[in-house]
Amino acid sequence: MSSIRVAVIGAGPSGLAQLRAFQAAASKGVDIPEIVCFEKQDNWGGLWNYTWRTGLDEYGEPVHGSMYRYLWSNGPKEGLEFADYSFEEHFGKQIASYPPRAVLFDYIEGRVNKAGVRDWIRFRTPVRQVIWDDAANQFNVSAHDLVNDNAYTESFDHVVVANGHFSTPNVPEFDGLDRFNGRVLHAHDFRDAVEFKNKHVLIIGTSYSAEDIGSQCWKYGAATITVSHRTAAMGYDWPDNWTEVPLLTSVQGNTCTFKDGTSRDVDCIILCTGYQHHFPFMAEELKLRTANRLATADLYKGVVFSGNPRLFYLGMQDQWYTFNMFDAQAWYVRDVILGNIKVPDQATMLTDVNARVAAEDALSDDYGAIAYQGDYVKELIADTDYPSFDVDGANEAFYQWKKHKKVNIMTFRDNAYKSVITGTMAPVHHTTWKDALDDSMASYLKN
Repeated sequence: MSSIRVAVIGAGPSGLAQLRAFQAAASKGVDIPEIVCFEKQDNWGGLWNYTWRTGLDEYGEPVHGSMYRYLWSNGPKEGLEFADYSFEEHFGKQIASYPPRAVLFDYIEGRVNKAGVRDWIRFRTPVRQVIWDDAANQFNVSAHDLVNDNAYTESFDHVVVANGHFSTPNVPEFDGLDRFNGRVLHAHDFRDAVEFKNKHVLIIGTSYSAEDIGSQCWKYGAATITVSHRTAAMGYDWPDNWTEVPLLTSVQGNTCTFKDGTSRDVDCIILCTGYQHHFPFMAEELKLRTANRLATADLYKGVVFSGNPRLFYLGMQDQWYTFNMFDAQAWYVRDVILGNIKVPDQATMLTDVNARVAAEDALSDDYGAIAYQGDYVKELIADTDYPSFDVDGANEAFYQWKKHKKVNIMTFRDNAYKSVITGTMAPVHHTTWKDALDDSMASYLKN
């Protein structure tokens, strides 16, 4: 198949899963296509590749990363463990259930180092345009080698879009924000909670980033945290200096007024208002347009673009599952490209899309949503040779995590769960999360 060419856009967890899927096939003697992965950053890891930069990078490119210092996994690692590469294999021992960023980055990197796929990646090479050439029956992919300032176009038989959807901020407007006397930033540009020590912080939003950035600011000494919600409060048992209020309506000086008429003075406003699916490099007819939900629009089996079955999108769902779901998707896409899985006609694909949307719409709570995505992972794994794992056990870890957060939102990371890959129990971390101010790998891995 080496005359077939596959472009993979992005070398984060989804793109790396795709490279690993092809390498796994090659290691079994399968003739695989030529794989070219385009990565905008100077290293792999996607969101897990931390940079201090915000705004534009040294080449004038929008900074992709939304990662901040002191981030710890906000879900148990037992729900995301690679079925073919356990935490124990990587670290030589079982580790606690909520690793900080550096530990997870090391784990992601360990698997692809072992697979030896780094030379498939062109770093510092963003994709500028992808168009379908009907006459040639191929995609033309235009890319830009930033280091040598060289733009070029190459042809590919398949394109896998794996650039993630947590890098282009969704930024609302509020009356008076332009005259606010403090700092305003989106979660995408948040880098260090220490900056907000002794400050009165207003957070807009109730997503995971609102919960986690607020918790970071609390942990590192913010004076007060106020969280403004559009629809409903998060409703956890927050610390004493934490308040939940309705939506911000106006800002005057440092005074923020909310929908219920209450107001308070704050030093900074952090917009945790989500991200957009953003593919400016894709031709209009190839562009995925979807809300952030478990059942994406226009993707058969959650990955095959219904408008052109040679095009695939990975990791575009709202996520309970992450790394192992990206694997399940990547193995499925690989087998479509290798011809082991036949894709049906467009009408059948759209029927599949609509059925997934209807099934998600019928869900009544988060527990149902976790099971729904777990079933999706099982469905994809059943069609490929990805190592089967105990998805129900991973679901159970997520259920326990939800319960632990309800009990105490500031101590849920102090719990431990059992690996569904190796069957061993994680140790309890040596320091409680609120007191673990050093997030380095060396500190975390101490026994």
